[in-house]
Amino acid sequence: MLEIDRLDAWYGPSHVLHGLSLDVRQGEILALVGRNGAGKTTTMKAVMGLIPKVAGSVRFLGQDLLGRPAHARFPLGLAYVPEDRRIVPGLSVRENLKLGLLRASAAIKEGPAIAEIAETFPRLAERLDQTAVTMSGGEQQMLAIARAMIARPKLILLDEPSEGIMPVLVEEMGRLFLALRERGVTLLLVEQNVEWALNLADRAVIIDQGAVVHESSAAALRADTEIQDRYCAV
Repeated sequence: MLEIDRLDAWYGPSHVLHGLSLDVRQGEILALVGRNGAGKTTTMKAVMGLIPKVAGSVRFLGQDLLGRPAHARFPLGLAYVPEDRRIVPGLSVRENLKLGLLRASAAIKEGPAIAEIAETFPRLAERLDQTAVTMSGGEQQMLAIARAMIARPKLILLDEPSEGIMPVLVEEMGRLFLALRERGVTLLLVEQNVEWALNLADRAVIIDQGAVVHESSAAALRADTEIQDRYCAV
């Protein structure tokens, strides 16, 4: 579904990704793990067109992405939940959800789409008219995921969704991700909570210093504490 081949990326003079290659297969959860600063978030931003200087190849469903601006990638079926959530101040939960429909297919109607989200996220259903930034951090994270889901993407990129979230909501989020996979949605999951990510994922990729250093089934990496200690331990 997503093919990244020999990807390089820079922030100004800083060369962050060094010939990174990986693939995401349709219908799977792929965990992308590694230490802080390894290049995980940069990889996601490069896929979404948010890095000004990149080289290499990124293809989604056979289409080249690197020649497309960020706003032209979303309608292809890509969605991104950034680490900082980007909940818009002053807008209600409902209004934040509507932002996710701005460039969605005309076949997706606002009323049924919000009703579907409300059914999937009961916590948000109770707060549709509440100012979004007054919710808890965990509820705002749920909103960020819901806003990405509402346009029915084929692939969702999730950057540190469990960060700063109460354990009960992390468990709820994990059940949601598994349910999305059952619906045919593919997930690329960047996580510092390695154990949680590996319990959800089908496969795992470790990035270190901007390059892939390990790739295996999630179960195999979960059992390999030596590799985890070498590349994932703080």
